[in-house]
Amino acid sequence: MYKQLLAARERLRGQSHITPVCTSGTLDSAVGAQVFLKCENFQRMGAFKFRGAYNTISQLGDAEKRRGVIAYSSGNHAQAVALVSQILGIKATIVMPEDAPRIKLRATRGYGAEVVTYDTEKTTREELTAEIASEKGYVTIPPFDHEDIVAGQGTAAAELHEAITDLDIILAPCGGGGLLSGTAIATRGINPKCRVVGVEPRVADDATKSFHTRTLHTIRNPPTIADGTRTSSLGKITFPLILEYVDDMVTVTEDAIKEAVRFLFYRMKLVVEPSGALGVAALLSGALQTEGRVGIVISGGNIDGETMSQIMREAEGNGKKP
Repeated sequence: MYKQLLAARERLRGQSHITPVCTSGTLDSAVGAQVFLKCENFQRMGAFKFRGAYNTISQLGDAEKRRGVIAYSSGNHAQAVALVSQILGIKATIVMPEDAPRIKLRATRGYGAEVVTYDTEKTTREELTAEIASEKGYVTIPPFDHEDIVAGQGTAAAELHEAITDLDIILAPCGGGGLLSGTAIATRGINPKCRVVGVEPRVADDATKSFHTRTLHTIRNPPTIADGTRTSSLGKITFPLILEYVDDMVTVTEDAIKEAVRFLFYRMKLVVEPSGALGVAALLSGALQTEGRVGIVISGGNIDGETMSQIMREAEGNGKKP
């Protein structure tokens, strides 16, 4: 798939941002390594998901584009498909849970998409999406389990490797595995000596269990603050890719995720959503101990004010200083 990733880079040229790589002496001292953050919170629509969505939708045929597209997502893939469809002049319908972050619902509608919400206790997003797609004839754009999605997401890591050479290890968040798979493919193609590690919330550790047992595990609606990782399982495409290319998987607690969000905000002045802070959480909490040059994909920054305020208030209540 590395050739597909290279083709995705050309397709995205001039469309996606080449996001900055940020560093922090305080972070380096705290974890005993040189850390380089690939800040996809500065990507268009605020997350890496733009890359996969554009790479996939832009390749649709004219007849498919006229039919329109449909996607399901708790937020970032929703916004990405909505924005890409707006850019390309395509009708987009997005299936989102009723409890999706308000900021992500508003942004998705703001990009011109029709949003259909659902009760997670009564149906699944896959079932509802399939029903609507069948009725309306829409083309489904999955959030992670698609080769063009994976190839697009991997372009973020490719940029990081080219900006910062000789990384010893690279960390990426894992929900459905699209970003982690793409990160691993890019790494094997550019710097095969670099280890690739996926990071999940401990309460949403389906991918970690799947990786270590080599058997697909499922967790429905995991109760994690990292809403981008609430996918129930890895996909038919991403699971084999992760088994083949990823070196390890680790998990972090909800408290560690919140602490990482606070660190990034107060120390580095970066607004990062909980899902995007997983790699930093792994280092700060000691879930992963490493030395040398460490790359981390910060996957997105779409956090609503209420959630950010809650995370900050918890620190004050615990007597912690930023």
